[in-house]
Amino acid sequence: MSLLNQYASPVRWRAIWQLVNTIVPYVAILVLMYLTIRAGYPYWVTLLAAIPAAAFLVRLFVIFHDCSHGSLFASRRANRIVGTILGVLSFTAYGSWQHGHGIHHSTSGNLDRRTIGEVWTLTVEEYRRSPWYTRWAYRIYRNPVFMFGIAPLLLFVVVQRVPHRLSKKRQIRSVWITNLFIIGIVVLAAFTIGLPTYLKIQLPVMYLAGMAGIWLFYVQHQFDPGYWERAEEWNSVDAAIEGSSYYKLPRVLQWFSANIGLHHVHHLRPRIPNYNLQRCLDAIPELQIDDHLTIRRSLASVRLNLWDETARQLIGFGALRTSA
Repeated sequence: MSLLNQYASPVRWRAIWQLVNTIVPYVAILVLMYLTIRAGYPYWVTLLAAIPAAAFLVRLFVIFHDCSHGSLFASRRANRIVGTILGVLSFTAYGSWQHGHGIHHSTSGNLDRRTIGEVWTLTVEEYRRSPWYTRWAYRIYRNPVFMFGIAPLLLFVVVQRVPHRLSKKRQIRSVWITNLFIIGIVVLAAFTIGLPTYLKIQLPVMYLAGMAGIWLFYVQHQFDPGYWERAEEWNSVDAAIEGSSYYKLPRVLQWFSANIGLHHVHHLRPRIPNYNLQRCLDAIPELQIDDHLTIRRSLASVRLNLWDETARQLIGFGALRTSA
């Protein structure tokens, strides 16, 4: 762990440059989308511009994620202020998300501490013992059409607007403050460019970014074979190395996802800023896992639905029927 510490120091100019090279083009593309609508171009032209806008929004969210770990800036106050602003732009309350994501880091892969901040995962035996309505809900939740087709807008437009039942006052306050800022943006848009135009711009960008974001979060911990242990056997280092993927993406996608695919390094030392993750990986041979995820290999993850405690791997519903 001492080798990782040298990469955990934020660099202010790098952080500022990341904000500039992400927010400026993101806003510029949104303006371009507005201009295409105003000029009367076919709506598919606007939707084409939504693709790069969504890519920059994904990058913005990962930078927001760094703020929640206190890794973007050395100043805790700076991380909170910037994180709150980026949270408004990504429709995510900073304080609430920071709380849930912190729980995720302290419990990832622990079968006895599955709470918030996780992809809902049942073991084979839990699924078999569950009543029919829980199995039905679990199958819908795990269906790719729901998770990557319906959930993006549902999560960022609806679910994120309501405090989680386990939230405390600080997290609840952050949700309502974020909601007020979002309402302010919507009202301002309604009185300037018009509400229909705003929705034509913001909704497709949020939808595409949400799809990509949920996919990235999903494959970070849902892959073959994966790592899940009961509390007495759970180990944070093993959970990071074996239970967090090394998602090796093409350079351009790695840039837009701000190195979040190097998730095993991130879970080992969350205080490493995203711009130092690749440097850390290159410098420490033990982190350079040969059995990494590629885009092609990661596609098989959508068929993995249940943790088999006997086989110690994720399996699909089809394998469950076969074993039954």
